[in-house]
Amino acid sequence: MMGIRALLISGIILLSSLSAVISAQDRIAQAPADKAFIDSLSKAGIIRDTLIRRTDVSLNREEAVRYLQKWIQPYAWKNWHDPFRSVLVQLVFEATHQPFDSAEYYIRNYPWDSISVPREKFFIWEPAKIKIIDRSPSRDTLRGEEQAAAALSDSLRPKQGEALKQPFPAVKDTTIMVAIDTLKEVTSSSGSFPFRFYRYPFQSDSIRAAAKVLLDYLAARDSMIVKITGISGKETPIWLNSRSDMMIRYWLKNDLDDSVTVWVGNPAKNTIGLYLENGVVFRRPAMQGNISRAKIDVETQNRNKLLDIHKIITKTQYWRFHTESAFALSQGYLSNWVKGGESSISTSVDMTAYADYDNKPMLLSSNNYIRLKYGLIATTSDGLRKNLDLLETNSKLNHKAFGKFDFSAVLLFKTQLSKGYNYPNDSVPVSKFMNPAMMTLGIGLDYKPNKHTSINFSPLSYKLTLVTDTGRTAPHIDQTLYGIPKNRRALHEPGLSLIVAHDFTPIKNMNITNRLQLFTNYIHNPQNIDVDWEMILTANINWFTDVRLNTHLIYDDDTKTPVFNRNKEPVLGPDGLQKKTARAQFKEILGFSFIFRF
Repeated sequence: MMGIRALLISGIILLSSLSAVISAQDRIAQAPADKAFIDSLSKAGIIRDTLIRRTDVSLNREEAVRYLQKWIQPYAWKNWHDPFRSVLVQLVFEATHQPFDSAEYYIRNYPWDSISVPREKFFIWEPAKIKIIDRSPSRDTLRGEEQAAAALSDSLRPKQGEALKQPFPAVKDTTIMVAIDTLKEVTSSSGSFPFRFYRYPFQSDSIRAAAKVLLDYLAARDSMIVKITGISGKETPIWLNSRSDMMIRYWLKNDLDDSVTVWVGNPAKNTIGLYLENGVVFRRPAMQGNISRAKIDVETQNRNKLLDIHKIITKTQYWRFHTESAFALSQGYLSNWVKGGESSISTSVDMTAYADYDNKPMLLSSNNYIRLKYGLIATTSDGLRKNLDLLETNSKLNHKAFGKFDFSAVLLFKTQLSKGYNYPNDSVPVSKFMNPAMMTLGIGLDYKPNKHTSINFSPLSYKLTLVTDTGRTAPHIDQTLYGIPKNRRALHEPGLSLIVAHDFTPIKNMNITNRLQLFTNYIHNPQNIDVDWEMILTANINWFTDVRLNTHLIYDDDTKTPVFNRNKEPVLGPDGLQKKTARAQFKEILGFSFIFRF
């Protein structure tokens, strides 16, 4: 019977294998038809045989903590001590608890005496009565029965060299507390006691000692990287508490690109060491001697007693001042030059004085500068003319707001010193001192993403264009050239201003400074934005000579200039007068400059 059953099972398995092979061959033969059928089902959305693309996961801190808390539970891991689980547990702990420095301060300043439990609390006490001998300090104070008891005590006291024959008589009873058992757990009655119980005395001392050992271990083990930067912007990393005793060479530079070598290291815990390079020596100037008729008042000092110690008073320096002056001179001479040309000489001066205020306790800072640019050019045919004239001031007052943002108030003022002409017409001036004068006042926010960039946004701004000399008798200034109506001397514009200042060094010995000012009038043509952009590129040749490229672009919708055709003839409007329109004004100066800084 068993043989027949085994034979039937073998036959069934053989038939199943043959049918599987046949069906597989049928599927191969019908593959194109089946593929078309499956594609139709996929397009209809009945089946999905394509891979699902991974989507980006977006979590906040609370959601991330809750998600990882589920996965660090022991039931989800093959090994509870898996290193990956250990670091996830530590990560969740760090994210849900206070930083280590706060915990360290809390532990080191914790009132440990408040959680100590006295040793006697660990015993069970019961009273016990005992008898003692009454030893009186003075015979003169004894009275009645006390004197008899004292005499009896003296008679029973052994003499010198004799042994005690019988005990002293007990004449007084007393009660003392005796420890009869030890408690396994003890708690404190104080409501601020954080533990449920102690198992042995001085347990708080043990907890305190263990916590101190771990704090000292972490302070010695953990390292922190500190990056030191200078004027050049290069970062030098220094590791604190690395115990490597490694010294790094650092070039300490000033604004004149002079440098001295120092070595930076980590000689001890939380300590940065600065050491001067070997061979670098500082010397004081030699004292001048042999000065005729020089008198020096000499005061005799008594060296038998100590001199009085005078308190050294230090004063915080809030203001910093510095000045930069650039003087450029160029000259060209021609004599009997067949190709044409004329001799010329030009000169220009660019002086800027800075005054910066920084009061960190008051969260106040201020940047101020006044600038004067003036240049003259003389040619053989036209004589001496002015080709550069600018007097401007810029003041900014900041108060710390939040992050890298400051509350800011900005004041800008621009004018010129001498008369300016629209050459070749040198009889009618188009500008002079305070004609025009432009002032912009703005209140808003100042954003400093880094030490090289400042973005000042002032939604509450006011721009004033002033021309004071508008008299009818010549020479006077035509105020309409600057957008001021004929019957007025000033143009008032409320609006919004944006000032961007950027200073960077693309390569060594080259500096590029950009200042961009944008202004729009809320009331009149707000879509027309006034632009004032100046760029200064300076390349140092040596400590007193630079190659300087200065470009200045101005566009003001209210400033109109006459329109001419290709033949340089005036273009007339419908009213018969020459047309005027607002166009971009551009000035560029390239030359060698002598630099003076003080």
